[in-house]
Amino acid sequence: MKKVILGLSALCMVAFTSCKEDASSKIKSENVTQAAERDAASVDFPVLSFDKTEHDFGEIENGTPVETVFSYTNSGKAPLVITDIKSTCGCTVPQDWSKEPLSPGESSQFTVKFNGKGKNKVSKTVTVTANTEKGKETVKISAFIKPDPNEAATPKTVVQ
Repeated sequence: MKKVILGLSALCMVAFTSCKEDASSKIKSENVTQAAERDAASVDFPVLSFDKTEHDFGEIENGTPVETVFSYTNSGKAPLVITDIKSTCGCTVPQDWSKEPLSPGESSQFTVKFNGKGKNKVSKTVTVTANTEKGKETVKISAFIKPDPNEAATPKTVVQ
């Protein structure tokens, strides 16, 4: 057992003393400069700024389709790319957004259509997936749905 410990000790001593070359002497200064520039550029994210983050349609009759436009600007320092825009349900449809990169300072827009169906106060969230620091931004629409006056009240059936 003593021979095994002595052998391992000798092996460790050889391994630790054989690497006498300093690792810092292998680093090239131009690589350090390139890495610093790359790291500085990677913290510049696009910033998605909306003209409004909520839109209230007010009172609408049940089944009345409505739509609104959300305008946005890239107020960051890198190109903005919107990869997807989705709503919380199929009754709200976002459309007409550009999938092309938006340069810093440029603006664009997308449309949100709501089919107007529901009861009372209805709120829907639209999620914008982009290359921003958070990765997802949200806007909201809401409306108060009034019953359709042409729709006859359905009589309640009493079961005995």
